[in-house]
Amino acid sequence: MLVIDVMVLAGAMPSSVAITTDTIATANRLRAMAGRSPAFALRVSGSGRGIAAHLHAGGDPLPAADPSADAGLVIVPGLGATTEAAVSERFGRKDVLAAMRALERAAGRGGEVAASCSSVFLLAEAGLLDGRRATTTWWLAPLFQRMYPGVRLDPEAMVVADGPVTTAGAAMAQLDLMLALVGRHAGAELAGQCARYLLLDGRRSQARYMAVGYLAAQDADVVRAERWAREHLGTGIDARELADAAGLSPRTFARRVVRATGLSPVRFLQRLRVERAVELLETTTCTVEEIARRVGYAEPTTLRRLLRRNAGARPRELRG
Repeated sequence: MLVIDVMVLAGAMPSSVAITTDTIATANRLRAMAGRSPAFALRVSGSGRGIAAHLHAGGDPLPAADPSADAGLVIVPGLGATTEAAVSERFGRKDVLAAMRALERAAGRGGEVAASCSSVFLLAEAGLLDGRRATTTWWLAPLFQRMYPGVRLDPEAMVVADGPVTTAGAAMAQLDLMLALVGRHAGAELAGQCARYLLLDGRRSQARYMAVGYLAAQDADVVRAERWAREHLGTGIDARELADAAGLSPRTFARRVVRATGLSPVRFLQRLRVERAVELLETTTCTVEEIARRVGYAEPTTLRRLLRRNAGARPRELRG
């Protein structure tokens, strides 16, 4: 039986904590229904651990881990920090510093660690993501990249597993994270059963939820380029013209757009085109060929490929 330490810090998102404990309980319940022993034992630690007890009150009892046993997996539910100031404030707290030391010890003895949303910053600050692939919530990705350039961040991924470390995107990606962990430690079949029981569809990417305008708003020059681009998508514009619209050199614009959005100029322009294409698919009866032309693609196959990669769906699945 795998011992899981759910590290709940003060200010943790109750939904993220509930998702964590409920998924563990569901996995054990499904195992019991099949006449099998529980896969997981649970220990809750951290300054906000009372949240977990309150949320799970009345639910199925969770197998309690031996307090003296080393956890094979430490999970940090989302911290609920949504701004740069909130992230900085968290790192000044004594309980967060203690949590980082505990995570370092867990990793040092060979345990796995996992986090979602702004809690991924905690793993990075503890040095556990250096040189590794990771993801975090899409709107904090530019900040994350600035703070931790040694981490290979994939802000579009929903869940990223790199060795003993697993990270996930925005708050509700905690469920995706938990299913990935159940699959790793108790098998893909049980993870699939949990997904069906919890009515969760597979979601492999955050890309379809990313709002480029929200990210761009951090830089007035990038905003100017964004607004100009939205008006000229159908004219085959390129990254150099975006830089001209911002009044910047291509090199300076590239640096600024990456800093603001976490995307290269080419990917930034692709995201704007995909956003507009999705809007047209959902609100008009235009053909895919016509929509492709209106967002600047001569070949509809190019748009179809980008929709699958960025929106996670085919054109007919996006129709309103």
